[in-house]
Amino acid sequence: MRIILASKSPRRKKILENIGMEFDVIESNFDEKIEDIKNPEDTVKYLSYKKAESVAQNLKKGEKAEALIIGADTVVVLDSEILGKPKSYDDAFGMLRRLSGKWHSVYTGICVYNVYNGKYAVDFETTRVKIKSLTPDEINRYIERERPYDKAGSYAIQGYGSLIVEKINGCYFNVVGLPVFKLSNLLMEFGVKLL
Repeated sequence: MRIILASKSPRRKKILENIGMEFDVIESNFDEKIEDIKNPEDTVKYLSYKKAESVAQNLKKGEKAEALIIGADTVVVLDSEILGKPKSYDDAFGMLRRLSGKWHSVYTGICVYNVYNGKYAVDFETTRVKIKSLTPDEINRYIERERPYDKAGSYAIQGYGSLIVEKINGCYFNVVGLPVFKLSNLLMEFGVKLL
């Protein structure tokens, strides 16, 4: 069965490659603006579903048979506020300054969408993360090296991010952007076994 990842994230792509999954990548064109949804669980589940659905709707007729689409969305939550992707250097600096020395939560929603019959399954994962206390100079150097403009909360746990993440409680892959264990459970609902 054809599997499609509805994401341009190189991190999600790498996770799937590392477990030997064969898949295609088709970027979703869904506008991720959030207006009505207040809690992070519903937000990431809704966005992951809409990303998968938008790719399904844009497939040509011949591509629609026997395909599963994986949609995912990750947000960082600090003090009940969702932190999205930074819009500028100052925005990234401000987010990292707020996260400095504190625990926060990372939520990722995942959706597996069957293109053939429109059935889907959605779930989410939560991981607690503590960022070390950062000086303004460390924040500046991190932003210059990592360029975190495509990352929720202005950081990634891997690469240079491993130098600022002090502790985690929960799924590491969730913080990277794709909780593989939850994904494998969803895929099994559609007859796909990863192991």
